[in-house]
Amino acid sequence: MGLTQDPNFQKLQDWYTAHALNLNIRHMFEADKERFNKLNLLMKTEDGDILLDYSKNLITEEVMKMLIDLAKSRGIEVAREKMFAGEKINFTEGRSVLHVALRNRSNTPVVVGGKDVMPDVNRVLEKMKGFCHRVRSGEWKGFTGKAITDVVNVGIGGSDLGPLMVTEALKPYSKGGPRVWFVSNIDGTHITKTLAQLNAETTLFIVASKTFTTQETITNAESAKAWFLEQAKDKSAVAKHFVALSTNGPKVKDFGIDTENMFEFWDWVGGRFSLWSAIGMAIALHIGYDNYEKLLSGAHWMASASPTPSVGLLDDNHFRTAPLEQNAPVLLALLGIWYINFFHAETHAMLPYDQYMHRFTAYFQQGDMESNGKYITKDGARVNYHTGPIVWGEPGTNGQHAFYQLIHQGTRMVPCDFLIPAQSQHPIRDNLHHKILLANFLAQTEALMKGKTTEEAKNELEAGGLSGETLEKILPHKVFQGNRPTNSIIFKKLSPYMLGALIAMYEHKIFIQGIMWEINSFDQWGVELGKQLAKKIEAELQDTAEIHSHDSSTNGLINFLKKNFA
Repeated sequence: MGLTQDPNFQKLQDWYTAHALNLNIRHMFEADKERFNKLNLLMKTEDGDILLDYSKNLITEEVMKMLIDLAKSRGIEVAREKMFAGEKINFTEGRSVLHVALRNRSNTPVVVGGKDVMPDVNRVLEKMKGFCHRVRSGEWKGFTGKAITDVVNVGIGGSDLGPLMVTEALKPYSKGGPRVWFVSNIDGTHITKTLAQLNAETTLFIVASKTFTTQETITNAESAKAWFLEQAKDKSAVAKHFVALSTNGPKVKDFGIDTENMFEFWDWVGGRFSLWSAIGMAIALHIGYDNYEKLLSGAHWMASASPTPSVGLLDDNHFRTAPLEQNAPVLLALLGIWYINFFHAETHAMLPYDQYMHRFTAYFQQGDMESNGKYITKDGARVNYHTGPIVWGEPGTNGQHAFYQLIHQGTRMVPCDFLIPAQSQHPIRDNLHHKILLANFLAQTEALMKGKTTEEAKNELEAGGLSGETLEKILPHKVFQGNRPTNSIIFKKLSPYMLGALIAMYEHKIFIQGIMWEINSFDQWGVELGKQLAKKIEAELQDTAEIHSHDSSTNGLINFLKKNFA
């Protein structure tokens, strides 16, 4: 049964039609002084609290109850257990989806095809641990006997975005580790600019490609190897400066990498969920294996945590067994469904007020849009409703001076998640910077909710000395409608553990929405067509012959380029 055929969806649709235009968040706060206490979730982790405040949304308690009923009728509880049980919920590729096993710190068996995968997971983790120690301690030597000072991760997509985001977010925990660099783009500028800053004697390259055939990654890796050999002048030295995150032993060996330094992962690890696997090697090298384990532990906690909602204590697991109405990923997912499928919101802004999280939104652009940017259901039918949103955003307060104008006074609804740590990594000048940052974080969600009425704007202008025609001309521009929905997510401090919990929270949110839309959140066929066409076009760019094999636009573009190559 499709989403819109579900009786619980139709019940919500009827409610929306009858009441949605009259929803006013500001008025709801004025009418109910307990609104915040009723619509927030406090989660106590081993590394500090996380508060999810969802009271500044276009919802009532009745709406939330109906959304929970919809979630139950869509089967998210059954689907959740199928994922954890290793069933092949990636139905187009016939695969299990078990990134949760990679951070399974409880070590309880996770069975795929009759086999417990945890021994293999732990074996690779132990191998990573040993390798990290050798590199960080200086025991691992380059071809001239010098220790490694720089690590270059060569990968793309999930083999790049996750490690890049996490190493940026956890820079304060990188003491004693090598510097890390990331090369992903096939544009020669990326590899050239990176190599120009490195010394071949002290650089280690991590080539991250499951099949060891990804065009961008292998091309960049081959260019890195050519640069390295120009200086080392000895092919046997490659093994001291290149390692692989792959499952293709023969190709890894052909490249010149010792297969002892090949770290594997499995087909039940999706690329955009792979930072918990060997793909996280750059993270572990940069922040140390102990901190990498804390990242895994935080993510594991989100799947097995004890939340403390404001209505009372709950001594039970979180994502997996917490009641849906007290389950952070579920709540975030349902609020997204409310805005996408009822209000027809097209985008979702993720706005971290922490400079270290400047790649967090980009990471979840892939996490969300590659997962849920689909229009075919599990039954092969086309959906008659919207699915995944466009995800975008920048760190605060930079975003305030760029695009918040549209969020406040534009014609589109943009539901927003605001995230901030209570504690700064750099409390300089008696924490002045962070207090200003916090004040802006708090002010923005209040402003988006309350807005500014015509009367309030007029009083403000009069207090500033304006009157008459001058006041009347400017007055409409000073009015803010408000009623713009936001979630506020506050956590104690951006530590490895806390970052792991936050990432897992959003991963599970995306999973739940995919189940409710009846799409496969774990394939990505949409990226294939462009790759196929690029292979044909690449061959056509090798000579000066005029091209007529495509549509007139593509032919014209290719022929213009050929004329301008020289």
